[in-house]
Amino acid sequence: MDPLEALGPLEARVMGALWSTGTGTAREVCTTLAEEWAYTTIMTTLDRLHKKDMLAREKEGLAWRYRPVLARDAFERARVDALAARLLGARRDLGLAALVDAADAATLDRLAELIEARRRP
Repeated sequence: MDPLEALGPLEARVMGALWSTGTGTAREVCTTLAEEWAYTTIMTTLDRLHKKDMLAREKEGLAWRYRPVLARDAFERARVDALAARLLGARRDLGLAALVDAADAATLDRLAELIEARRRP
């Protein structure tokens, strides 16, 4: 799973539904979303998310029961970590400068606290 791979709007909605409920079949996700999505569209989206390694699945009767591979917080952390790695890649100084330039005073104070905590043994 590439955490920076963009989720489409429906993929994000489906992931949100599964993060809320923990697990679900295509029929259950359709019910949870309570929108005019075709069952087959939800089925296809769940299969696509499974192929992206974002969902695990187990056979339950004739249906698949899906569950997120990562909790929402872990997924969001992986996205931020991957973004930071890209930002600090080959042009590390530019990435750091852009981060500092984009931060307000409170964020810079928090950054200083995190740096200090990281330096302590």
